[in-house]
Amino acid sequence: MADAVAEGGGEDLEVRSVPGSDDDDASSVVSVDSVVCDGDGIVLFPPEVVVGSTSLVDDEMKDISVVGGVAVEVGSDLMSEDPKVLSFLDEAIPGSRAPCVAFRDYVPLWGTISICGKRPEMEDAVVVVPWFHEIPIRMLIGDRVVDGVNPSSTGSVPAHFFGVYDGHGGAQVANYCRSRMHLALVDEIESLHNGVVGAGGEDPQKQWERIFTSCFLKVDDEVGGGKVSSGSDIASEPVAPETVGSTAVVALISSSHIIVANCGDSRAVLYRGKQCVPLSVDHKPNRDDEYQRIEAAGGKVIQWNGYRVFGVLAMSRSIGDRYLKPWIIPEPEVRIIPRTREDECLVLASDGLWDVMSNEEVCDAARRRILVWHKKNGLASSSAPRGSDADPAAEAAADHLSRLALRKGSKDNISIIVVDLKAQRKFKSKT
Repeated sequence: MADAVAEGGGEDLEVRSVPGSDDDDASSVVSVDSVVCDGDGIVLFPPEVVVGSTSLVDDEMKDISVVGGVAVEVGSDLMSEDPKVLSFLDEAIPGSRAPCVAFRDYVPLWGTISICGKRPEMEDAVVVVPWFHEIPIRMLIGDRVVDGVNPSSTGSVPAHFFGVYDGHGGAQVANYCRSRMHLALVDEIESLHNGVVGAGGEDPQKQWERIFTSCFLKVDDEVGGGKVSSGSDIASEPVAPETVGSTAVVALISSSHIIVANCGDSRAVLYRGKQCVPLSVDHKPNRDDEYQRIEAAGGKVIQWNGYRVFGVLAMSRSIGDRYLKPWIIPEPEVRIIPRTREDECLVLASDGLWDVMSNEEVCDAARRRILVWHKKNGLASSSAPRGSDADPAAEAAADHLSRLALRKGSKDNISIIVVDLKAQRKFKSKT
């Protein structure tokens, strides 16, 4: 552990000690005008970061305690005048400063499971797209300077895509979303970034609401037979009958932010600092705002084995379900939050899990299973590059959750993604 003290308004960063170094003499980091401070948090440095004259090159992440804050550039000297990898602050609580995670090209660990459960057919679909797309920094911080970070910066950070689609009436729409949603999202991100749609500097929350809404509406239109290409006037055949639909809960994860979009009753929950933070709210017909919207449009919410739109569909938003439009809409709700070092894991799942387990039960079980796997196996891992395949610990957590759901009486398809957001844990194998 190295202790760092920022002096002179962040213009000079003195590193008192460096991990792996026997030299207690200070190394100075100069020209750090863009340094972002995080109070007294811990910033996790990736391998091959140079602090002053001392190089930190190791297979494991390095923990450095900071006072005043740090901004880092992966694989290069911190004395760079324009570090491209920056830490961020959580500004959710005015006047407070939450620990942050530095920007870095470091794909999160993940595991998935998708099982038929007690249903006769499998209608769910799951997708993971590591290194999905480069997200411009200004789309994360908006039109404001954040501790010296210029929103006009042309820099970007890699984001990773995770999606769970819970189909009903058939698997066609869920399968289409699995293959198409992330591609449509790239089009919308690039369209906004290139200035084709709207202007830059918009509040990130509003930007991402607009991006995801356009994306979901586009995919919904394609499902109904709308044209896939904006340059074509030829409509395609409908993907599925009008009685088929799917939920969609997707997450974009970068090293600094998590962005979740949800349409339907699948759910995303973050485990942060031993607390569950729901990043989506189920779209149920008996939710006050959804009930009022449906009734105002001339629809009816009828209690028939639960609250259902016209006594048929147990959710109020979805992709597809053309026979229930305009009461069933494909518009998602979106949330963007900064990441912190207290983030443990993110769970995305269909209601086959959430119908029988609470958010707290799911998060606690996932975290415990990840820790148990690491304590049992230590540093054992796949020889494949990180992120190129599922992580065995996160996979074990997803499998464990599905088994718990079955034991608790789940009668639906069960699809789960567990994303391990914690930095590489250090455990020794039991011998």
